[in-house]
Amino acid sequence: MRYSILLPLGPALPEEAVPFANLVQWTGAERLWQGQGMALESHHLVSWLAGIGIRVPVGFGVSLMPFRSPYQAAVEARSVALTTGHPVVAGFGPGAKPLQKGALGKPYASPLRAAREYLQIVRDLLSGEQTDVSGDYHSVSAKLSQTDVPPVELGLGVLREGMAILAGEVADVAVTWMGSARYVGDTLIPAMRSADRALEAPIRVTAIVPVALSGEDRDMIELAAAACGSHLLLEHYRDTLRKAGITLHGEHNADDVKRLVDGGVFLYGTGEEIHRRLDEYRVAGVDEVVLNVNGVAQIHGAKAAARDLLSILRAIPAS
Repeated sequence: MRYSILLPLGPALPEEAVPFANLVQWTGAERLWQGQGMALESHHLVSWLAGIGIRVPVGFGVSLMPFRSPYQAAVEARSVALTTGHPVVAGFGPGAKPLQKGALGKPYASPLRAAREYLQIVRDLLSGEQTDVSGDYHSVSAKLSQTDVPPVELGLGVLREGMAILAGEVADVAVTWMGSARYVGDTLIPAMRSADRALEAPIRVTAIVPVALSGEDRDMIELAAAACGSHLLLEHYRDTLRKAGITLHGEHNADDVKRLVDGGVFLYGTGEEIHRRLDEYRVAGVDEVVLNVNGVAQIHGAKAAARDLLSILRAIPAS
């Protein structure tokens, strides 16, 4: 199983990302992942890093479909591969219904259909062939200019079984979030494997896992709330947690946050304790875990987050 890191903050200045990109250069971390950039656009940030000489493999988990057309998504993903010189994992997801309505005027009637069309168009464009797709949500008639480029693999954000099956059909990588190892292994991966796969290579599974090292100055509930609490207010995350056996009763309260810890969604402890829990993802069939220390970054700052990542990466057990 490979280990990567998630950029644990939404930088307002590109320099804020440098320590985390350097961790990928200096350690055994596979890749620098980002979510949807809400201040600095994620693809632009990677290109800025490449421009100052920090060229590392990257993943986007996930870019929100309502914010860009599939044509633009293909151009941006290919541009990042060209500027970094490394393969790219370009993950996409439909986002929450309020976001869809805010960006598009109304939510997708079928997020699965919208995601299927989106990935088909992006994949076809990246192949360099003429692409003619007329879908319910996305349509394009276009062709990207031919150029040699490192591979761009397409990911799909997966929370529940429906999207897991779709990922098993059409995605190179399934990107899970807020899923315990047990839920990923018992529910999501079997759903992926049940799909009628359209690609030759088997799907890979990347799990983004919120973690924090324990310490005298650390409050587990505070860190877990910072890392995951905002998601507890979104219905599709609450439904995901219910399916994983974690029932939430309140509105972002300490009892609900503790259930995330007890349920294995948020990992807290020493480096060795965290790795024992991370190994459960390997046993479940996960190919890559992405260390997410955004709770540490929010409560204790970017330097503390970088130190946590370095400590956890140094504690990776010998294979």
